[in-house]
Amino acid sequence: MVRLILAVCLAAGLSAADFDLLIRNARVIDGTGNPWFRADIGIKNGRIAAMGHLGRFVAAREIDAQGRVAAPGFIDIHTHVEGEVEKIPGGDNYVMDGVTTVVTGNCGGAWRNLGEAFARLEKLGIGLNVASLVGHNTVRSQVMGNANRQATPEEIVRMQELVEKAMSEGALGLSTGLIYIPGTYANTEEVVALAKAAAKHGGIYASHLRDEGERVIPAIEEAVRVGREAGVPVQLAHFKIDNRKLWGSSAKTVDLIERSRRAGVDVSVDQYPYDRSSTGIGILLPSWALADGHEAIKKRLSDRATRARIAREMDQMLKRLGHKDYSYATVASCERDRSLEGKNIREITVLKRRKKGTKDQIQTILDLLAEGGASMVYHSMSEKDVERIMRYPNAAVGSDGGIRELGVGVPHPRSYGTRARVLAVYVRQRGVISLEEAIRKMTSLPARMIGFRDRGLLREGFAADLVLFDPARVQDKATFLQPHQYSEGFDLVLINGVTAVEGGKLTGARAGRVLRRQ
Repeated sequence: MVRLILAVCLAAGLSAADFDLLIRNARVIDGTGNPWFRADIGIKNGRIAAMGHLGRFVAAREIDAQGRVAAPGFIDIHTHVEGEVEKIPGGDNYVMDGVTTVVTGNCGGAWRNLGEAFARLEKLGIGLNVASLVGHNTVRSQVMGNANRQATPEEIVRMQELVEKAMSEGALGLSTGLIYIPGTYANTEEVVALAKAAAKHGGIYASHLRDEGERVIPAIEEAVRVGREAGVPVQLAHFKIDNRKLWGSSAKTVDLIERSRRAGVDVSVDQYPYDRSSTGIGILLPSWALADGHEAIKKRLSDRATRARIAREMDQMLKRLGHKDYSYATVASCERDRSLEGKNIREITVLKRRKKGTKDQIQTILDLLAEGGASMVYHSMSEKDVERIMRYPNAAVGSDGGIRELGVGVPHPRSYGTRARVLAVYVRQRGVISLEEAIRKMTSLPARMIGFRDRGLLREGFAADLVLFDPARVQDKATFLQPHQYSEGFDLVLINGVTAVEGGKLTGARAGRVLRRQ
């Protein structure tokens, strides 16, 4: 059939291959948020060459979309792939969820030498596009270790130099993790100084806030101050309310974002579509107890008086969060003892032949930390807050996940199913947002926030990152109990014009690129 088409076109005087690929009869949702329209899409040399009624054109290959939705490839604005993309360069769990580009270096943690990391990825060959921020915690630890003190003027200058170096190597901006060590020990002035270094190169400021619960309002105000004083756009990471006592407060936090925007500060947020978060076990302890590295932590935990003080403060923290015990905290990954994965702290405490009370659960947590720590999943959020934030127009979708090895650990399902869950649950089932709005939140909005100028839209001249799917069939399969399941329904995924998924199956292609700041 293909030979017959080519022969007819040659006889008619047309080019034998106007495009490398021609997708016909697509229902195009272009990423702007506008209603869908019917069109053909011609792709050549990794770019969208033409869109519209392309009936007289031919291509080396044609696909009949049969009315399925064609959308820009999804941009995950918030990931953590350092150390993982090197092991699984295909990024399979993301690609199967329709993701074509990931932004890493979030929450203050990034590759220590961005230029070298980018060179390694380009030599290795990667399955999806990768961009990165420069991490405040990474920079601070290079200059000051995990010291619990304010930086000296000389140390701030050295940190600024590291930020500028990373920016010159292609970083998109500065990220902070002000709930984590050592960034939590920094004052606002230090963050402003480093954000100014990023601003000199046109970067953004992406922040894991200093608090996402009891003091979330002052934390947002701090981030807005950084944006205003440094003159940079602000992106607030995994926007949420993670204090059970404050569920419903997203109405106040979203309003604060809008008031800040009206005051002239460019503030946007990202979120994942789940009511559970995931991070290390260390956040259950007061920050002072985590200073100066693992050996210092072990020494504190081995001292009876210091351990007792830590335990008392942990008990107070638990009460402020509104939880009756630590059953809300489940082990996602523990390399030292895989048998603990999937069990919550209360269950593990019972296994250790301790009593079920919170005091014994605290001792279990301290033991786990002393033995090397664990990655956790925390059930700390409300679906009502998740839905309210999702309705907010300036909330992009980001997974806060990473590249996962199939079957290893019990990680948060967001690394596998974030985009499919938005489309299946919040669009199709609940009607929280429209299909066009969901696509915008996963494409052009993150592209605008992060500064990509040729991705995030289906538009002539843009990179041919594209997904083709049936909205009635797309479905997330990953659950908290069984997270290692790929999303279903993304029939075709193109990355830089190369087919990464076809017929819902991986092709093994590695057409991804390192995306440096434009």
